[in-house]
Amino acid sequence: MAYESGDLDATLAAAAGDDAVLVAELRAAFLESAGRQVDLLERSRCDGNWQVAAMRLKGLASSFHAEPLITLADEAVEAAPGEPTVLRKLNEYLARFS
Repeated sequence: MAYESGDLDATLAAAAGDDAVLVAELRAAFLESAGRQVDLLERSRCDGNWQVAAMRLKGLASSFHAEPLITLADEAVEAAPGEPTVLRKLNEYLARFS
């Protein structure tokens, strides 16, 4: 799966206009928040905590129109807590945009 940032970048540009500093700040805030949810997924040991973190991640991704992250969050919602394949894909996504 290719992790394109086009939709995310377009959303950030629409929110910040030509203000490159604001775009960078919004991007950093997005990545920090997504990273926090992935960290919660990594530490989740029960279905409830896993589901809450996965749904929060999906909501964040949806609000920024980050389609690849929405897809990955959907995978997390369907997976068992601690699913290593899902966690690896999520960490790869975050690393690509960090």
